[in-house]
Amino acid sequence: MEKKLPSSISELQTPCCLVDIDKIKENASRMRHWCEQNGIKLRPHMKTHKTIEGGDILTNGSRRKIVVSTLKEAEFYADNGFDDILYAYPLTKDKLERCCQLMNRLELFHIYVDGSYGVEMLTKTAPPEGKKWSVYLGLDNGDGREGVLWDKEEGVELAKQLYMSTNINFQGIYSHEGQSYNSSNPNEIRQTGKEAHLRLMAFVEKLQAAGVPCPEYSMGATPSCSQPDDTMKTVTEFHPGNYVFYDAMQAAKGSCNEANIACRIATRVIGHYPEKNHLLIDAGFLALSFDGKDAQSGGYGMTVQGHPELRIFKMTQEIGFIQAKEGTLDFEKYAVGSMIFIYPYHSCASAALFPEYIVHSSGNIVGTWKTVNGW
Repeated sequence: MEKKLPSSISELQTPCCLVDIDKIKENASRMRHWCEQNGIKLRPHMKTHKTIEGGDILTNGSRRKIVVSTLKEAEFYADNGFDDILYAYPLTKDKLERCCQLMNRLELFHIYVDGSYGVEMLTKTAPPEGKKWSVYLGLDNGDGREGVLWDKEEGVELAKQLYMSTNINFQGIYSHEGQSYNSSNPNEIRQTGKEAHLRLMAFVEKLQAAGVPCPEYSMGATPSCSQPDDTMKTVTEFHPGNYVFYDAMQAAKGSCNEANIACRIATRVIGHYPEKNHLLIDAGFLALSFDGKDAQSGGYGMTVQGHPELRIFKMTQEIGFIQAKEGTLDFEKYAVGSMIFIYPYHSCASAALFPEYIVHSSGNIVGTWKTVNGW
């Protein structure tokens, strides 16, 4: 039996993850409009929200052309009528069987490789009968995480092997300019995006010179896609994901404004401790995550909505510790049992800790969204 939800946020049991459907729609519309205006295909990443409802909004109801980070996500979306799914994660042999099952179920299922291991594995492994592996090659355009290096010939040779293979459809290049997360303002984000784009296009030109067609060449970090440099209009595809919710980190960098953040963790004050000059809340690291522990702004990078004077300075599994940024905490402002709202540092990490979201519009609860987790 489904539990009955209260009509107002103030009646909710905490901690819980709140998502503002109106802001989600605004964030999705803004990204979609920019892509349409500039002739860029949008392939939104599902890893932030992991829900059917969020997928419907980001694909504008088409249920086509998405990115996932796990096979569990791919299977979840396939089960619910989504197609043209890209599993954008370095592929290893243990996952091939599930990939084959998805290829047989879907019209379009794409996989990702980023080095000689994946290329050799696919060229030597037969795909399901009547199918070809549909493959994107990952490119490191400055992020330093994974992908072939943009300025080395090895990547060109691997792309050539993919293109020449009789059992592979080479789709093109997938790049993630994660270095944009090192920016601190919109101008820096745009400059980083410009540099990443120049590297991507230099690699694409090398492929073309080597006789390797490159149908798709994409970029996809939320900061650079939210504050795109004009040069980025020449890519074929965007694939950001965090923009569905945004978070305190994105607002601090200038990717968005605080008003754009669609995800909050609702929590309640559970105790006053004047002798220690702190109060406790019922949300610890299993509701908020430790992802912002190294944030230069302190407070685990999180912000307390409407209370810039507060910061979270410590967390245990189920408890958060809050103090004043300066001086003595005014406990009368934060009654025991009262609710406060926290913008997570990284919404992907915090949202993944909840099996469902409480969805609201104009302060009224309108339903819940179930999430998919696991691998």
